Amino acid sequence: MFSLQNKSALVTGAGSGIGASIAETFARAGARVFVTDINEATARTTSERIRSAGGVAESLLLDIASELECAEAAKHVLTAAGHLDILVNNAGIGHVGTIATTSANDLDRLYAVNTRGTFNVIKAFIPSMLQRRSGVIVNIASIAGLIAVRDRLAYTMTKHAIVGLTRAIALDHAKDGIRINAICPGRVETPWVTQRLQEYPDPKAAYEEMCATQPMGRMGRPEEIAAAALYLASDEAAFVTGATLTPDGGWSAG
Repeated sequence: MFSLQNKSALVTGAGSGIGASIAETFARAGARVFVTDINEATARTTSERIRSAGGVAESLLLDIASELECAEAAKHVLTAAGHLDILVNNAGIGHVGTIATTSANDLDRLYAVNTRGTFNVIKAFIPSMLQRRSGVIVNIASIAGLIAVRDRLAYTMTKHAIVGLTRAIALDHAKDGIRINAICPGRVETPWVTQRLQEYPDPKAAYEEMCATQPMGRMGRPEEIAAAALYLASDEAAFVTGATLTPDGGWSAG
């Protein structure tokens, strides 16, 4: 198992799903984890689960769309831990719609969280990383950051932006001790996806359709995405920056 012993890490959107799995995986690997989420109760639940398993974790309420809250979170973490070794930008939201059915407000809402929110968090922490000439950033994008996904216009736009942001920062700071990479998962079976399935007229048929999107014939599991994040966060990935890792069951191969 890759080690994060004596490392400090912050994971956004870690109250459930992929974010929670990343936080727990990092804690098992030895990291001190700051669990953040816009839902304070779910963030607390994840951190309590980590501590019950013998790990070190602290929960923080964080709306990444707020530049002020991101700055305050950075101040708190840097005071508490002295520095941040690993930053995982996982928080994000989705929207179903084509350009005909997506309003400007819909696009602005996704941009504020997915794109500007990721920018806000990195902006808050990167000065301390540059000062130490050390830091790892992992952005959770989506397969929609590399290819178009039908009926997901705004989501596809914002996730493409995250991939672009990742590559730009990697190029600008490759000699500054900063590594940054993106993970572009296919569909992953999270509580959020399970909840959305109940909104379809036939949830079982919708589930099977989502599974069929990936050539492997199933959705991914949160722990599989967490394993990819653990690799990118570890010292074993020291020569990897500006990359996009695609745990998507073969979706992008087509």
